[in-house]
Amino acid sequence: MHDPRFDKLADILIRHSTQLQAGENILIEAFDAPPEMTAAILRAVEKAGGNPMVNIRQAQVTRALMQGATEDSMKLNAKVALNQMKQVQAYIGLRGGHNSAELSDVPGEKMRLYSRLWMHPVHLEQRVKKTRWCVLRFPSPAMAQEAQMSTEAFEDFFFDVCTFDYSKMQSAVEPLKQLMEQTDQVRLVGPGTDLEFSIKNIGVIPCYGTHNIPDGECFTAPVKNSVNGSITFNVPTIEGGVTHENVNLQFKDGKIIEASSSNTPKLLEVLDRDKGARYIGEFSIAFNPYILQPMKDILFDEKIAGSFHFTPGQAYEQADNGNRSEVHWDMVCIQRPEFGGGQIYFDDKLIRKDGEFVVKELKGLNIENLKKSARQGK
Repeated sequence: MHDPRFDKLADILIRHSTQLQAGENILIEAFDAPPEMTAAILRAVEKAGGNPMVNIRQAQVTRALMQGATEDSMKLNAKVALNQMKQVQAYIGLRGGHNSAELSDVPGEKMRLYSRLWMHPVHLEQRVKKTRWCVLRFPSPAMAQEAQMSTEAFEDFFFDVCTFDYSKMQSAVEPLKQLMEQTDQVRLVGPGTDLEFSIKNIGVIPCYGTHNIPDGECFTAPVKNSVNGSITFNVPTIEGGVTHENVNLQFKDGKIIEASSSNTPKLLEVLDRDKGARYIGEFSIAFNPYILQPMKDILFDEKIAGSFHFTPGQAYEQADNGNRSEVHWDMVCIQRPEFGGGQIYFDDKLIRKDGEFVVKELKGLNIENLKKSARQGK
């Protein structure tokens, strides 16, 4: 049965997120996604006058490919993928419901091959920097289970949050962007967290549905050597199919000097992947009013209202502190009261307390205000 919500989401992806123009090329990569949604995107591409290419991928096949990978085979695949990516002006990555731990038993050296030879040149260097891209998940029973919701309720939640009126978010986030551009010192305080760093003269990027669906964050990066103190993350995070809980990082002059988690050996394996992995490439404040609980999916978790994320590894070119790495690992901390609370200070001024913005010009980003704005079209 045709679901009209598929067409509405596809229209947002083509018209708002990638802003595809007639005659432009677009690559759609569908990972374990329903063909009906991929077809809906293709119809939207046709309507816009674009030229689509489609890659159909499956997590189990990817696991088998990576387990048997050699340097030569990884270079071959990456060469073909990079050439394909160079042909397009836009990219959509649609990820359906696969086992989030599917790659957990891929040997570390194989993951490093993939990261160095495929992920870094094809995605971090070419796609991220040189295309208009958007990545999103698609609802599945597995995702509903992680979110502790029924499948039907999760589908309703998914389409509500993904078809949010992001134009209203765009106007509401502008004061936060301006304030971050004027800020030097940031301090994060909360359970297990007392961290200070500078964001002076680093770019600030507001996000409202152009690169991620769902969306709702404003990011920059710390001055590379300025991070000092300790931070503890209260949201589980997955890297290479391995789940980490209660990640704690200790910093001195920008570098992670101590680290622990529920799987410290695997954590250290990632942080030792290259020199840049022990420095931070992103700091972001999140505010999606419909995403309130973690669900072990970073595209949702990094947008949780009242949260921030801090990212070991590669910096984005638009907010560049010079850090380079094969790693880009978003780690999330929620500061709403039910998660332990916390504060964010800009230049010693309290900006957000227990997940709520307290500065007048930023209150439009608080949960009820942002929902109301979208509903009323204000």
